[in-house]
Amino acid sequence: MIVMKTSIPKKGRPIKFDRAQALDQAMLCFWQSGYEGTSMSVLTQAMGMNAPSIYAAFGDKKSLFLKAVGLYLTGQENDRASFELPEASQARSVVEALLLGVIARYTGEDTPPGCLVGTSALSVSESASDIKKAVAHVRHTMEAKLEQRIQQDIEQGILPPDTLATGLATFISATIQGISTLARDGASREKLTHVKNLAMKAWPTPLEQENK
Repeated sequence: MIVMKTSIPKKGRPIKFDRAQALDQAMLCFWQSGYEGTSMSVLTQAMGMNAPSIYAAFGDKKSLFLKAVGLYLTGQENDRASFELPEASQARSVVEALLLGVIARYTGEDTPPGCLVGTSALSVSESASDIKKAVAHVRHTMEAKLEQRIQQDIEQGILPPDTLATGLATFISATIQGISTLARDGASREKLTHVKNLAMKAWPTPLEQENK
């Protein structure tokens, strides 16, 4: 459990808090235990705020969770931007850097293991279908960017024309989710790097290498 060592404000005390720090603590709680596994009592203790103050500042628990996911995703801005840069390396290099990035993030010393989005996806019930849809949208967006980046290499003649961009993007997405699950189970960074290396062996051979 991630707990911020602050006292909960007494009833009637004016709201004075560090919004960024409070949201960061909420993000860590959701990252550790998922959406439904994180109770309001845990959030109030970690954020140093009582429930009414949390509702006033961030909305209900679902709104707080979505804001926490938004904060979490800011740590992946460089990963997402790399797919859109026209001067970026070939898709293979971009994907390999992405996998190395998630391995480092999912095994960080100061954060819970695995992926906040992946953890929440596994713990959301049908009663919170809107949260499930929001989490799925995050994954689908990244997968779509992967597919676009791979398709770019196909159109430029870097990858063979029979390369299935959708299937390859789905494979990489599944690898990322698998790495997250293994990290949650305590897998070391070295072990996850072996997984990355094996996954990259499935990458299609560039046409320039085939023609040599």
